[in-house]
Amino acid sequence: MSTQRYSVTPHPIETLLTWVKSGEIAIPEIQRPFVWEATKVRNLLDSLYRGYPVGYLIAWRNPTVKLKDGTSSAGKRILIDGQQRVTALMAGLLGREVLTKDFETIRIRIAFHPQAEKFEVANPAIRKDTAWIDDLSAVFAPDADLIELTEEYAARNPDADRKHVGKVLQKLGKIINNHVGLIELAEDLDIETVTEIFIRVNSAGAELSQADFAMSKIAANESYGGNMLRKAIDYFCHLAVAPDFLPRIEKGDPVFASSEFLPKMRWLKDTNDDIYDPAYTDMLRVAFTSEFERGKLQDLVALLSGRNFETKQFEEAIAEQSFARLKQGILAFISQTHFERITMIVRSAGFVSSDLIGAQNNLNFAYILYLRGRAEKLPADDLERLVRRWYAMSVITRRYSMGNPETGIDHDIRQIAETGLVGFCEAVIAADLSENFWSNLVPIELDTSSVNSPFFLAYQAAQVKLGDKGFLSRDITVQDLILNHCDVHHVYPKQHLKAMGMTKSRYNQIANFVLAQSEINIAIGHKAPAVYFNELAEQCAGGRKKYGGITSPAALRANLRMHCIPESAIKGNVPEYGEFLAERRKLMALKLKKWFDSL
Repeated sequence: MSTQRYSVTPHPIETLLTWVKSGEIAIPEIQRPFVWEATKVRNLLDSLYRGYPVGYLIAWRNPTVKLKDGTSSAGKRILIDGQQRVTALMAGLLGREVLTKDFETIRIRIAFHPQAEKFEVANPAIRKDTAWIDDLSAVFAPDADLIELTEEYAARNPDADRKHVGKVLQKLGKIINNHVGLIELAEDLDIETVTEIFIRVNSAGAELSQADFAMSKIAANESYGGNMLRKAIDYFCHLAVAPDFLPRIEKGDPVFASSEFLPKMRWLKDTNDDIYDPAYTDMLRVAFTSEFERGKLQDLVALLSGRNFETKQFEEAIAEQSFARLKQGILAFISQTHFERITMIVRSAGFVSSDLIGAQNNLNFAYILYLRGRAEKLPADDLERLVRRWYAMSVITRRYSMGNPETGIDHDIRQIAETGLVGFCEAVIAADLSENFWSNLVPIELDTSSVNSPFFLAYQAAQVKLGDKGFLSRDITVQDLILNHCDVHHVYPKQHLKAMGMTKSRYNQIANFVLAQSEINIAIGHKAPAVYFNELAEQCAGGRKKYGGITSPAALRANLRMHCIPESAIKGNVPEYGEFLAERRKLMALKLKKWFDSL
């Protein structure tokens, strides 16, 4: 018995293009930016002309769904690999316009030199040169006559070999008869299997995420507004990064501009906040999980297909309802009130810069919690405190950045649905952030040289939240330094430790890092701690100011305590480096606990 779950059939390019034009094959990316350079379109056409292989296309047929009247409807094929190639063919051969990565609609004109049998991207010089056909889509126009084209070319180029030109144009016109293999995947395959097939067949081994499948499903749907919803997701992500893109949307996409979505995202034109710049995966995850109380995007694909999880059948009514619910989730996501509130909450925990935001899924789940709390009508102050504490907890426990984050998200949202938002969150925080966590696990986690460690990110947020000044600064705060891209200073200078034979992983320990003004960092230079700490003591006893503006012993002690510098160093007895690191890690752990308790 055959276990083959796909078919491989060669089809003429002309047939594939006809299917695309008729909608038999849906290209969900057709409204998304065409990322190929024009030279790649040229190279593709050249390969076809020379008879070279151009790879397989992969299509996955939508499942057959039960309509409201009881009849069944076979789903369209969705092209999941080969979208750029098919779009390139439609642009180069049929003269179709494409949407660039800047969301501009343009024509890509490929020129052809019949005598040299050469393809090139059209440019002003080529357009003036009669030896070139400056737009080869003329050869493939429905009313094109190759004999007439040959005669016209020969008239413009008297020295050309008319017979040779005629044969070349005939050969060119026949490239649409070239066959391309279409791999069709069985409609009942699950996403994981489809993904595995995609990766094995695709020569580049490109990643194909469940979010990609979901976005393809959304974009290919016209019955329930999926194609417009897809644009809303794309445009919001683009505007979040580039607010000045709004006029291009208004001018280039009047249909979307007149929809209900654009007015709800115009507020982005006045913001430059980069704390949360979501990608389409983030938007989908937050909208879906908060609205459906599920965490696995494969479930979203199934629901948008109309899957009834109880009967295992596909029903149009479920697809319609799922698109409506997803739309509500997207509208909630792009709400100015909601979006600004979640970034405000994160910032209020001390994470004032995108440089302090580690795993994006921590932020995604914080937003999910916020939207769930709004839906449950939790008091604003209670909701803000809960989200702030959960976000901080998820950062320092790596809750959504280890293993499979989607599994953790799915587990948490289901538990919240079952046991309640507040009860679940408080129980998890109490269990995960025990006294043992703070006193034993955190010092161990601080034993690292990674500046991207979530504990170092959280430590900087703690300093911001607690209002600390920069290292040896009298007036400049840690927040000021972070927002102005400060220096990370080594308490025990790097060159001093390198001279002692220490390795990079040893001298770059995060327990050796403090945030300092560049002028203070430069002034300390390579001096041993015993040297510059003695000079600091002299400075605070009325001596010359060398390091910042601190001039009293009390102010110096207060500043060093802000930075968890051990008491022995404060008293002028600078400890041995290993001892210093061990003591400082304990003090940093205590500071992190103080910070969390303040949230």
